[in-house]
Amino acid sequence: MSTQREFKLNTGASIPALGLGTWQSAPKDVYDAVLTAIRAGYRHIDTAFIYGNETEVGKAIKDSGVPREEIFLTTKLWNNSHRPEHVKEALETSLSNLQTGYIDLWLMHWPVAFRHGKELVPRDEHGQIVVDDVDYTETYGAMEKLLGDKVRAIGVSNFNVKKLERLLKTATVAPAVNQVELHPYLPQEDLVRFCQKHGIVVTAYSPLGSTNSPLFKDKTITALAEKYKVSPAQILISWGIHRKYVVIPKSVTPSRIQSNFEDVELEEDDFQKINDILKTQPTKRLVEPKNFWGIDVFEE
Repeated sequence: MSTQREFKLNTGASIPALGLGTWQSAPKDVYDAVLTAIRAGYRHIDTAFIYGNETEVGKAIKDSGVPREEIFLTTKLWNNSHRPEHVKEALETSLSNLQTGYIDLWLMHWPVAFRHGKELVPRDEHGQIVVDDVDYTETYGAMEKLLGDKVRAIGVSNFNVKKLERLLKTATVAPAVNQVELHPYLPQEDLVRFCQKHGIVVTAYSPLGSTNSPLFKDKTITALAEKYKVSPAQILISWGIHRKYVVIPKSVTPSRIQSNFEDVELEEDDFQKINDILKTQPTKRLVEPKNFWGIDVFEE
């Protein structure tokens, strides 16, 4: 069936269970991808300042002919704008890029602050990331103050349980969403359980794994794809939605954008078979900041 399911945010608003992810989608491709998705029935588009494609995403939404209020739009605050005095400016930049008067959901992209400036990923003469000492609780506090007409909901991304617990002690508004990497090789059960217990909707990025994902060749996934006569991606998307969280698969291929929107109702035994993959497969995190920033974000 086509994915029209929704989850309720702690603001009372609804967020579509399936959205189009746009990470690593080049500006020239993302405009067509967003148009294709909206015409296929998607009503949830996820982008971020750092993706460098907010302008094309916003233009595609405007050109789609679908009223803005029918689209759930998410973008994210980048790491070099974490100081409270820079947060509002970052919001205004994203609003301008997206050519919209408001954002449905604004996330803090990472619980890591970089030095403010024109460099998006500042490095010193030794190639090391130049971090800032501003605490993510201060950044979140500045985001809270912007809730209103221009920002309907705020949340976080890449937060583990420890960081969420610390944030909840200072936050006056609990995060509406925590967007994290989730797929059968990294189910993060404790984190999902914690978020759901505290009314924080989870969004899964990289729900299909990654480019040339090993999940597409996993024998459990391929066998279920054959059984249901769908693609491996549809099985992975359906597994995520079955776990009661939002999934945002990325694609710029029209046929895949369309097929990804057609999820299936997994039988409980088949759902469990996917859960059991980790009995023979070690957990595998695909997005690991230690590898590209030299920063231990997840403390694993």
